[in-house]
Amino acid sequence: MTEPRPEGPQDVGLYVHWPYCARICPYCDFNVVRDRGERDAPAAQVRASLARAIVADLEAQGARLGRRRLASVFFGGGTPSLMDPDWAGDVLAAATRLFDPKPDLEVTLEANPTDAEADRFAAFAAAGVNRLSLGLQSLDDAALTFLGRNHDAAEARRAAEVAAVVFPRLSIDMIYARPGQTPDAWRAELRAALALGPEHVSPYQLTIEAGTAFDRAVQRGRWAPPEPDVAAALYETTGEVLEAAGLPAYEVSNHARGPAARSRHNLIYWRGGDYLGVGPGAHGRVTEAGARWATLTPAPIAGYLRKLETAGCGLSERTRLSPREAALERLLMGLRTVEGVALAELAPLAIDPAAIETLVSGGLLSHDRGRLIATRSGRAVLDRITLDLAASADAG
Repeated sequence: MTEPRPEGPQDVGLYVHWPYCARICPYCDFNVVRDRGERDAPAAQVRASLARAIVADLEAQGARLGRRRLASVFFGGGTPSLMDPDWAGDVLAAATRLFDPKPDLEVTLEANPTDAEADRFAAFAAAGVNRLSLGLQSLDDAALTFLGRNHDAAEARRAAEVAAVVFPRLSIDMIYARPGQTPDAWRAELRAALALGPEHVSPYQLTIEAGTAFDRAVQRGRWAPPEPDVAAALYETTGEVLEAAGLPAYEVSNHARGPAARSRHNLIYWRGGDYLGVGPGAHGRVTEAGARWATLTPAPIAGYLRKLETAGCGLSERTRLSPREAALERLLMGLRTVEGVALAELAPLAIDPAAIETLVSGGLLSHDRGRLIATRSGRAVLDRITLDLAASADAG
């Protein structure tokens, strides 16, 4: 096994949250608001003010952190492809002024595959974006309607074709475990998506998040998610199809065509690296003087703008994590990947060796050269594994 090469303490990633969406999907529980498209009203002024505030927040947080190497920038949301490409350029200019960009700096933009957004791809590439994460979600029109998407399958294909020409790297998101979905239908849909040429695929199992429109629909009995055995079969189908196509899993919900195609930004999260979070409701994790800090900005746009005006920085919370809390995060995040997590990083948890041995003997974990690694079977029941390990730590 190739040893992981985590970002060093001098490296930092940047997450930029743009909360606006043209439509709120019924499964989404992220910090998002409806962008109603006003171009000359106060709403347009708020968007412009938010873009300026994000740059100001980045400058304030960056000054506190000090000079680091910039490993990645990720524009997420929301739908950041709705923002003015010049605003993305302003953020990148500030980031590369505050930090030293690595030669292979990865700059990712999340986008939906509407024709209107595809028309802006070239402008985002000119602003510095070199990796597009395209939310196809499905290539079936009926499924897209069920998921509340504002594009159809034809638009999805057109957007992917444009993106493949404009950006050096293309990732696509797909959602499975939809009501009535069969492994054969999912297999065909995945193969159609692969034909669009992505080097990275993020297949997500549909989950019912509390408070969402889908949660309310399920509670009212309007539809039901697949039974666990069906969902498990769909998960297995996902791995079989993508691995056969040369995109093995490197994380529970992420597959890539080799190490170079993996999301460097997400690897910072999973490896316990440092990243700043700017924009409404953005989380961050930074290491300063050997201590791990969790940061958070206000979720409401108005609250975020007010925080910048009054404090000069967007952070509403800055919490020092105890060694035990930091180790628990490493357990939860590290086991998601095929490289796992070093037992030495989990020392503050004092996990019971017997709990580890039980999971190893059950084929759910492997213990390789001082690292705990979830097997393929283990990744399918990762919640159970992490709960068992955490419980053994609590018992100790």
